[in-house]
Amino acid sequence: MAAPTASPNSTAATPALADGCYTWGRVLSEGTTGEDVRQLQIRVSGYPGYGASIALDGQFGPATKAAVIRFQQAYGLTADGIAGAQTFNKIYALQDDDCTPVNFSYAELNHCNTTWAGGPLSAAAAKANALVVMWQLQALRHALGDRPIGVNSGFRSYSCNSAAGGSSTSRHLYGDAADLAAGTIGFCNLAKEARYHGFEEILGPGYPDHSDHTHVANKSSRFWSASQCGI
Repeated sequence: MAAPTASPNSTAATPALADGCYTWGRVLSEGTTGEDVRQLQIRVSGYPGYGASIALDGQFGPATKAAVIRFQQAYGLTADGIAGAQTFNKIYALQDDDCTPVNFSYAELNHCNTTWAGGPLSAAAAKANALVVMWQLQALRHALGDRPIGVNSGFRSYSCNSAAGGSSTSRHLYGDAADLAAGTIGFCNLAKEARYHGFEEILGPGYPDHSDHTHVANKSSRFWSASQCGI
């Protein structure tokens, strides 16, 4: 990958392998607006801080700046909240050509079907929700020492959700939920760290039927419950 030839935030990023996904063409900072800001927000959606989340609205406000700073800090970049060459090249290095982060895939977030159809949202909307979850999970994974995180269940159509015994209001139906395997990390460590990465719904050990996984999801209001983990 080509390295920036100027100071980290003075120019847009140089072309990189993942440009088949998205290429930023300008420096972004507080006050800028547009689709390029929204694309940035998706990539830093896992860095809002404890109990917070950022809107994916294409408006580069204080919350987006704070998320960019946390992203930059997480990867040892110049932490000024300005997204320029250094920040974009790190994002390029972290994503595949389909815009998913390198450690997660659409197939991992959908064990139900290949179309993303059959739920309350359009297939495109459910798939877009899953992309945000993957970037949040990438941030969670990095915060936990880049140890692998397995996804047991992601998007479910109505029929898949019924077969799994899921709630009729399950966030899995919307594509914005994931049930995580403990691996070497542990369910409680996953649940505790998830509080810092934008998830409004966190369910784990101590919550009914969640002794064998940690559930994370995005919704409009917060509900965290994993009593065995102190949550």
